[in-house]
Amino acid sequence: MDPTTLPDPWQPLHKLLAAMDNEIEQVYVERGIEGVRPRFAYPLIRLAHTGPLTIRELAKSLDRSHSAISQTVAAMRKEDLVTSSPGADARTRRIDLTERGRSLVPFLEAEWRATHAAVAELDGETPYALTALVEELRQALEQRPMRQRILDHLVEPPR
Repeated sequence: MDPTTLPDPWQPLHKLLAAMDNEIEQVYVERGIEGVRPRFAYPLIRLAHTGPLTIRELAKSLDRSHSAISQTVAAMRKEDLVTSSPGADARTRRIDLTERGRSLVPFLEAEWRATHAAVAELDGETPYALTALVEELRQALEQRPMRQRILDHLVEPPR
């Protein structure tokens, strides 16, 4: 039997997060801000407060992977939100805000605060707060990691 025909337990969460990101993006579009994705807000705000950073420094400061930030920076560069220039050595690039990126930061900070307030509101409307659930899941996985849980259920086919 094809296991991908079974319901994906992650799909509802992925769809919910994608829908929420889409709603945030619609707020941008309604304000006339084109080409800005919700995932850009965090690095743009951080760069506004720190000044130029290498991709590695930015990734570390946001607790994101180098690869994810590298892809985000490439997308932000295409939208004229950031620039990159040579860093201290040939392997590094320093990322800085463009004028357009800098001009959007006050709105992005306001949207960030409004989004956090909306999440707190949602937590209050549901019988089990998502933020509390996420923390409890994190703690459970700290006690017994996902890898171990998968291995405990893994029945490998004979070779």
